[in-house]
Amino acid sequence: MVILFDGICNLCNSSVLFVIRQDRHQKFKFASLQSPYGQQQMQYFHLPSGELSTVLLIKNGKLYQKSSAALEIARNLSGHWPLFYIFKVIPPFIRDGVYDWIARNRYRWFGKKNECMIPTPELKARFVE
Repeated sequence: MVILFDGICNLCNSSVLFVIRQDRHQKFKFASLQSPYGQQQMQYFHLPSGELSTVLLIKNGKLYQKSSAALEIARNLSGHWPLFYIFKVIPPFIRDGVYDWIARNRYRWFGKKNECMIPTPELKARFVE
């Protein structure tokens, strides 16, 4: 499973670090949407290359976006996080509406970096280039 995220978004980077801490079985790999791999996957799934306002999860060749990606990620974490998958019963237009509202305001609320996160040497193996 590969999580594609906005590499300059502080909220997104914090979320990736959270997933790394909660992913005890190292199920996930990561790539920024701005990376060559991220851009290649966006092209493959026919998404506009400038679309950076969503987290994407690629699992078994299937693409999950927005709240569906977040819930699928939670479902695959260790601990109590899979319980959040219960929110899948909420219709996507409601879940994604909340997701879009946060995504529109993420830079204002959490800030952004000038460049993508550079993983530490011990985490580098978890990132796709």
